This record gives sequence, structure tokens and C-alpha cells, in this order.
Amino acid sequence: MRLATRPNGTPDGELVVVSADSARCLAIEGLRNLLGAIETWDKAAPLLRAAAERVDAGQGDALDSDTLKAPLPRSWQWLDGSAFPTHGELMQVAFSTDPIATDRPLMYQGMSDRFYGPYDDMPLPSEADGIDFEGEFGVIVDAVPMGTDAATALGHIRLVVQINDWSLRAIAPVEMRTGFGWVQAKPACSMAPFAVTPDELGEHWQDGRVCLDLDIAWNGRRFGHANGAAMAFGFHDLVAHAARTRDLVAGTIIGSGTVSNANYAEVGSSCISERRAIEMIATGQPVTPFMAFGDTVRMSGSLPDGRMPFGTIDQRVVEDG
Repeated sequence: MRLATRPNGTPDGELVVVSADSARCLAIEGLRNLLGAIETWDKAAPLLRAAAERVDAGQGDALDSDTLKAPLPRSWQWLDGSAFPTHGELMQVAFSTDPIATDRPLMYQGMSDRFYGPYDDMPLPSEADGIDFEGEFGVIVDAVPMGTDAATALGHIRLVVQINDWSLRAIAPVEMRTGFGWVQAKPACSMAPFAVTPDELGEHWQDGRVCLDLDIAWNGRRFGHANGAAMAFGFHDLVAHAARTRDLVAGTIIGSGTVSNANYAEVGSSCISERRAIEMIATGQPVTPFMAFGDTVRMSGSLPDGRMPFGTIDQRVVEDG
């Protein structure tokens, strides 16, 4: 089942079920938006699945995918992990930091009052801030009680999404040295147009991991196609970690962190900072610049047959104001 949000003049938009071929969509009476649906998932899911059968049978409206918002344009909570070991190792090179001595998942809480749509321009204040994209996967959960273990947490994962977690790399080290979390270095994220139920991924949803290549192109040139299977902690582990000392409200979004593979020489990277770290390892100096105004980035998680269950993020960086 694939879900999307089309604009209707409200901040949360209108929830629609999307056909398998992305040609049609169907709104559901009584389910106005995705946040409301996830908050009442046990009642909403049968209605959504019935609508999915109808839209795949040819009912519904033509889908104007170019106008879609993020499937969850805002939510109560966004928690981003850093579950790919290779990314962590390369970031230690990029920021000249020591390894973090822990066997626990890494996670921070970011802003959740806005997620940019898949085709929205990304406004930012200055190229000097080190504009970077970060391609990752994420999940949306229903209400998770405090103390939920990882095995049980898997059943609370209702939807899977694809995210661009924008970062401002020149600001990040300054905020890291304070010992507090990021604020200025982490503007709003962007989200691919379709949220999918885990079963939509078939065999490519394994052990709480999205086992798909994340294809990324920067200014039309292929930049990376790392695979999401390499998480040291599955999404169920990240959910359990987040819920250890608090309930997770329905609609909480949890990210994987930047998708990264040990064979980066073959598959490339999912963010510019990784490439710069690789260059530092090879030559002692980074060569690749960060993004400039007018640059574009395109991201799509792809199945082996070429289908893109989440659709595509295709954005341009622009100067704010």
C-alpha cells in the first residue's frame, strides 16, 4: 500500500491512496490526513487497504505527482539515528573527531514541524554554511509504549519513507563542540512523495532494514547508490532505543541516518561530506565543494527491476529571500 498527501490548502494536506503504477489516487472519506490516520491506525488501515484495492482496479482520480507534498508534512517528533558504521567512521575523518565509544544507537531529535515536499525548492541562507544533502530511509510508527523491546517495536512500524536530511556542515562542528544538540546545522528535512507499508517492499524489507539501493544524482551526475541493508541497528532497534524512557507518540518519524556502505569506492556516497572524507583519506585534502545555489539533487530508492516504491526527491537549493 502506497500513501501520499496532496495539497488542499491546509498544513497537513489531504491523504490519498496511490495505485501501484502511480497513475491514480483515491481519497478516503473520514480520513483527512496521514497524521490522523496513523493516530487511529487500527481503524484506518482496513479502510486504506480497501481503497488500495479499488484504486488498483482503476478507480480514483488521475495523480498529479508534481504537486504532492511530503506524505507527512509535519508531525509531533522526528528522531534521526546514525546506524551505518561506515558513515560514522568517515564523519570522524571529516570533522577530526575521536570515535564514539558506545554500543548504543546514536540518535538526535530534530525539527518536525515541517517536512519539505519532494519537488520543493530548498531555501537556505548562505553557501558559506556548507550545504549538504544526506540520503536516508525512515519509518513512521503508531503509538509505542515506554519500554517496548525491539522485537515488539517491529510491529509498531506502520510506514516506510525516504528522506533527505539536509545539513549545514560548516555549522555542525561548532554546535557539536557545545555538547548540546544541533539546531542551526539541521534545517527542515525533505521527504519522497510516497509512504509505503513494509509489505510493499517484499523481500527488500528484512530484519527492520530497507534493503534497497538509494540512487543519488547531484546536478544530473550519479553520486552514489549505497544499499540500506548495512545498518548496524535495524529500525526496530532504533524504535526501542527511542522508547526506553518515554512513550513515542503516533506519527513519530525515525531516520536511519545517511545510507553508507563499506565498499564506497564502488557504490559512492549519500552525502558530500563522506566524499570529502574519502578524498582526505586518499590525498590529505578534500576536493569536492559543498552545494551552491542553483544546484539540484535527485534521490530514489530503487528495486532491482527499476521500480521506485517511494518515488523521487528532486530538489533545487535556492537562496532564502
